[in-house]
Amino acid sequence: MPAAYSLNLRVFWSLVLCLSAGALCLLHGLRKREGERDPAAPSSSFPLLGVSALLLLCYLLLRHCGPPTPRAPPPRPSQPAPAAYSPAARRALLEVYYEQRLRLSPHLLGHSKAHVRQVVGALLRAGKARPQEPGLGLRGDFVTVGSAYEQHKVGSPDGFDVLVPLRLPQGLGAELQRGPDGILCRLSPAPRRPEASPAYGHFTAAFCSPTSNGTLLLCPAAVLRWFQQRMQRCLGLIRFQFQERCNIRLSAGPEQHRLTLHILPRSDYVCCHLSMAVRLIPALGLGEGLFLTVQPWPQGLFLPAHSRPSQSRWDLNLSRLEQKLLGWAREQAPADSCHLKCLQIMKGVRDLTCQALDGHLSAQLASALSSYTLKTVLFYLLHRGSFQEWSEPFLLERLEDFVFFLSRALQRRALMHFFMGNSNVPEVLALPRALKEASPVNLLADFDASLLEMAAVRLLDTWSRIPQVLEALSQKRYLPKQPPRCHHTSTS
Repeated sequence: MPAAYSLNLRVFWSLVLCLSAGALCLLHGLRKREGERDPAAPSSSFPLLGVSALLLLCYLLLRHCGPPTPRAPPPRPSQPAPAAYSPAARRALLEVYYEQRLRLSPHLLGHSKAHVRQVVGALLRAGKARPQEPGLGLRGDFVTVGSAYEQHKVGSPDGFDVLVPLRLPQGLGAELQRGPDGILCRLSPAPRRPEASPAYGHFTAAFCSPTSNGTLLLCPAAVLRWFQQRMQRCLGLIRFQFQERCNIRLSAGPEQHRLTLHILPRSDYVCCHLSMAVRLIPALGLGEGLFLTVQPWPQGLFLPAHSRPSQSRWDLNLSRLEQKLLGWAREQAPADSCHLKCLQIMKGVRDLTCQALDGHLSAQLASALSSYTLKTVLFYLLHRGSFQEWSEPFLLERLEDFVFFLSRALQRRALMHFFMGNSNVPEVLALPRALKEASPVNLLADFDASLLEMAAVRLLDTWSRIPQVLEALSQKRYLPKQPPRCHHTSTS
């Protein structure tokens, strides 16, 4: 198809004016030369006409070559405003975001969990088989907890949480006790056999904090210090077993309250060359699916013995009950239930809400909208309505319920713990008596009111603009590439 050309009027008139000025100057030169040759020739009025012509040319040059005079644009017909995103379009964008950004490959996650089970199992078996000194010991088993094992993990399949149950000396048991600073671990009863007294005295001196009424409280700082040393010795026993497969090392967190086992692949043996981090959490079993775990402290974990009473706070871990509730919901819900998918998408919405803020404020907002907060909202929503409403076609409606329920809780500054002090827990869970009689716990009580109000406003704003936010992410090529192909994929 031939190209279409248009005449540039400014260039055309500039050329015409330049040629006209050149012609006038040439004519004036010829007239002047003739006057010099023949002085008797009649004089001409050319100077006056030439000056007039030059002035006219300058006027035309300025008119056609100068900046154009601004003119009002012609009236345009009114255009309708762009239509809002339809529910189908919102659903399509959320599905793409879920598949490309949030959803984990079941194959990769399955291989990662298998490697974690193999390494952690060998580590704890070595700790159990080694002769024990009087005091704490390892039971030899472990309890898998967290989102990776509850099937709602997002991001990457490289982080896992494992509870490592500890064994108290024979004759001692752990009991939960509530104090003004939180949950405490009381030891009861004292051994009655005389031959156990030396070992009992050594244990209480190393791990317990006495109180004014004579009660012995187990100090989490001393327990964690012993646990870290024990794991380091066990790692030295099994390191040679995995030296050709992967490199294994232990590291303590920046606040010294967590111990992480890093599994770094050395060959293709480890699936897809994933570097896995396993958080090892020492725990004391209370029975009925309850565990006491070390409560994180921001600073000063290992204090002198005279300071230990302030370090007696523990955390009550209910992961077994939460897994039981999710398993019961999976049995009651339809086969295409989207309740876990809703939780994963809400984690993504939480991350999008926090990403535009600075580091400190973003961390505060992420703490208020923690994964446990989101999971608690899911527990309430599952118990509130019919399980048939969680079918896949109702995904968008359930997400809106999720956002509005959470935003109202943030505005009221009240989101009660689902298990502690809640009389409406499904009877199939058979809650322990300690939880039924416990006082209700508000998960948002320790947060500032202004922070919760800002979290509610930003959450609603992100959800209302979620199509635009997701489209902007896709245009910036923010979504990651597909994970590498696994060399251990079964052909069956």
